[in-house]
Amino acid sequence: MRQYNTAVKETKEIKKIICNKCGKEIPVVKGVPQGDVLQVEKCWGYFSAKDNRMDQFDLCEECYDELVKGFQIKIGN
Repeated sequence: MRQYNTAVKETKEIKKIICNKCGKEIPVVKGVPQGDVLQVEKCWGYFSAKDNRMDQFDLCEECYDELVKGFQIKIGN
């Protein structure tokens, strides 16, 4: 989940990133995250029960690691 500073008119500057799974806050300094996160944006298609719905979420690195650990087909190098 991303929260933006609405005081900045011309650009959207990130003021806070919160992991949607664990709630951990990833510090942001001058719009730059001070930790790495996985940002997911998905617009569901016509053949989905979620047709045309846009889902967005952020995961911290620890929650990402926990998620992919359960994959049947492993990812990575």
